[in-house]
Amino acid sequence: MPELPEVETIARGLQERLPQAERIVSARVTWPRTVATPTVAEFVRGVVGQRVRAVGRRGKFLLLSLDDAELIIHLRMSGRILCQCEASSTPPTWLPYVRLHLTFASGLELFFVDMRKFGRVYLVRDAEEIVGDLGPEPLAPRFDVATLQGCLCTRRRQLKPLLLDQRVLAGLGNIYVDEALWAAGLHPLRRSDTLSDDEVARLHAAIHQVLRDAVRNRGTTLRDYRNVADEAGENQAVLAVYGREGQPCPRCGTAIRRQVVGGRGTHLCPVCQPEPEGVKDEDT
Repeated sequence: MPELPEVETIARGLQERLPQAERIVSARVTWPRTVATPTVAEFVRGVVGQRVRAVGRRGKFLLLSLDDAELIIHLRMSGRILCQCEASSTPPTWLPYVRLHLTFASGLELFFVDMRKFGRVYLVRDAEEIVGDLGPEPLAPRFDVATLQGCLCTRRRQLKPLLLDQRVLAGLGNIYVDEALWAAGLHPLRRSDTLSDDEVARLHAAIHQVLRDAVRNRGTTLRDYRNVADEAGENQAVLAVYGREGQPCPRCGTAIRRQVVGGRGTHLCPVCQPEPEGVKDEDT
């Protein structure tokens, strides 16, 4: 699933490509369930004629602010947002998987491509209707060590399931939680309220670093993710643990181990991230 760095990369790509106050002149929905709210007919009527005033991101959600509504896109497992200025002479391989097609006054076309059909779009008056329950943004200036400490130490949960909870912290997913925990030297089964001040500070720095690096590298492409120009990200080349089972830890050389934590495949170094004694996975 695209996480914060991937959605941020898509948002920045749209900001570069969509002219200011670009007007939507047509909308075509080819998979009705892609539109979560309102009805498909209401969605089409609601977006056509609207101008895009701003493009942003909240957690893993892409936000397009229109004249009097918010178009929100959640890519889920395999969703992509692709932009095309000119019709291609050769149909792209992703064409059969287009679920939403928007055409703009300038001729720019925006495609929501989703092979597995889990992605959803929302047209609402206020974005808070959809994203209001999300936790703080980990790259926001106000997300300091004290904020993270409040997220962690007021709860008695294991670190990985807690960090994946979008109501606690917005935007982190399986890849970047594994990477941040490795960078901080913390085991994913460690209980959140047992962290020392130094460990919280290390985790805060690690979250910032892995996310900033991934945004700079235009996201991680392991299978489906592409940016708006249909280009793969580059961050997969620098992952320390995720997807590297059996390969040497970049820090100590120990083989990376994969185990299931909270129902999610998890990658870690058993030496750099010592397992707490007497702790079992919450799902076991």
